Amino acid sequence: MNPNSALSAWQLAVMAAVPVAALAVWLTAIFLAAREPRERAHAAAASPAGAAAAGAGSAHAAPGSVAGEDEPARTADDPIAA
Repeated sequence: MNPNSALSAWQLAVMAAVPVAALAVWLTAIFLAAREPRERAHAAAASPAGAAAAGAGSAHAAPGSVAGEDEPARTADDPIAA
């Protein structure tokens, strides 16, 4: 057995701190990616009066329909409806 094979305390601390730091970075990245975008009411209130076009205060396009109300009705002879 080699008498100098044991790890020192600072090496053990680094081995414990690196995975904990990686986990913290990973969880932070997931939290930041999953959160809802902030409302930009202050930007809309500060915009000039002529810039009141529809959707001018949003950087994201609104979806047309979530439940499918915008889609045409399918008939019984439509192969997709069956």
